[in-house]
Amino acid sequence: MGKRRCSYRVGHEEIECLIEKLTGLTAPEGTQHLLQEIFTTAVKLGRETEDMGDLKLVNNELKELRYSFKIFAPYRHIKKVVIFGSARSKPSSPEYRMAEAFSRALTERGYMIVTGAGAGIMEGGNKGAKPGSQFGLNIRLPFEQKPNPYINVKERLINYKYFFTRKLIFIKETDATALFPGGFGTHDEGFEMLTLIQTGKSKPRPIVLLEPEGSTYWTSWKRYVKEHLLKTGYIEKQDLKLFHLTHSVNHAVRIIEEFYRVYHSIRYISGKTVIRLNRNISDRALALLNRRFRDILTEGEIRRSGPLKAETARGEFLDLPRLVMHYNQRDYGRLCEMIHAINADKIPRRERA
Repeated sequence: MGKRRCSYRVGHEEIECLIEKLTGLTAPEGTQHLLQEIFTTAVKLGRETEDMGDLKLVNNELKELRYSFKIFAPYRHIKKVVIFGSARSKPSSPEYRMAEAFSRALTERGYMIVTGAGAGIMEGGNKGAKPGSQFGLNIRLPFEQKPNPYINVKERLINYKYFFTRKLIFIKETDATALFPGGFGTHDEGFEMLTLIQTGKSKPRPIVLLEPEGSTYWTSWKRYVKEHLLKTGYIEKQDLKLFHLTHSVNHAVRIIEEFYRVYHSIRYISGKTVIRLNRNISDRALALLNRRFRDILTEGEIRRSGPLKAETARGEFLDLPRLVMHYNQRDYGRLCEMIHAINADKIPRRERA
């Protein structure tokens, strides 16, 4: 392997030689330094603690992550939508039927569905999905949560010991979020999604709040957010752009599809933000983007670009056009607004001042 690439070491020459040898036998080209650090961490943990609980936690976490990556890896080229909602909603309830219809509409358009694998809204989401187009991420609990019967590819049912691992996979392996009425768990998952995007810890994505006609579940929630979070300054007005509320399955599907109509993905490289596009936008639209969103740039302007060097080295979507900018990596609500503007390929007249 040659010389070690970092100073992260065990401090024991014989062990470090063994780690280096093991890494050389197991790591693919280009990933040796990362696997070497993982081995080093495992050895450090073993030398620094005798706490069985700590070791069990790390062991279970690594095993759950490894298995999750293995299951999702073949499907990462397919857009996925995660569905959250109450495990207690009955099959006869409007929200259950709405989740079923929503899932059916998405999978008919080529998306895959990810749920928490339980009953209620999760069951409706799996039931509505086309055969073979869904995943279930089940949490092992002493009560309430058992896998629903509609996950028809059993290899795509993953059982988790820890909520935090499960929630990590929910957001890492999906591209959009749908929230139906639910309890503490639904709010926990929804607020975490919003927090991760608001703080830039997750890439931008469409978040859709769905409630049946006649329901005020999310309408009341949004009013609370405005009255008690926005008015008090705990969030900013732009943060309301991070989610959409609708009573319509068709509208919810359209929101998700529109988000990826022109926008493809985002990458942060050495202080630059790269926005990959499914197609080029017009010169006029680019000029309008620079006028409207100059407040989120630290310098320069938004410009067209081919793949950057780091993207080329990893073969990342080399055929796609790009926009590159020095984004402040702070105003993520504004970044989501910019993505919506890119997808429209125009700026609304009232905002052209």
